[in-house]
Amino acid sequence: MIKPQIKYEDFEKVDIRVGKVIKVEDFPEAHKPLYKITVDFGKELGNKQSAVGATHLYKKEDLKDKLVLGLINMPPKQIGPFTSEFLTLGVSDEEGHCILIIPDKKAPLGVKLY
Repeated sequence: MIKPQIKYEDFEKVDIRVGKVIKVEDFPEAHKPLYKITVDFGKELGNKQSAVGATHLYKKEDLKDKLVLGLINMPPKQIGPFTSEFLTLGVSDEEGHCILIIPDKKAPLGVKLY
C-alpha cells in the first residue's frame, strides 16, 4: 500500500542528527528488552538519552562509540522511570529485532540528515 506523499517542507521539519553512543546501560525496569543509551550530538546539542530495543542484535560493548541516527525534535517520552529525549532510528530484521541505522563513514557529531 502506497502512503500519501508529503511535501518537501514537511520533511524539512524532521530533525535527524548523527550522534556517538557514549554510555550504554541495562534497563531492567522496562517491560521489553531495552538499553538506556547516552548519545553525544556535538557542541550545539550536547548529550541526550534514549531507550533503544537493540538488545537482541547488539551487546552493550558493541554499541559504545558507535555512530547512530536520532530524531531529536520530538517531545520526550516517559518509559517507566526513564525519560527518552530522542528516537534512535532503526529498522526491523525478519524476526522483528532492531537493526540500528548507522552511518558507514565517520560524520561530524550533530550533523543533520538531508
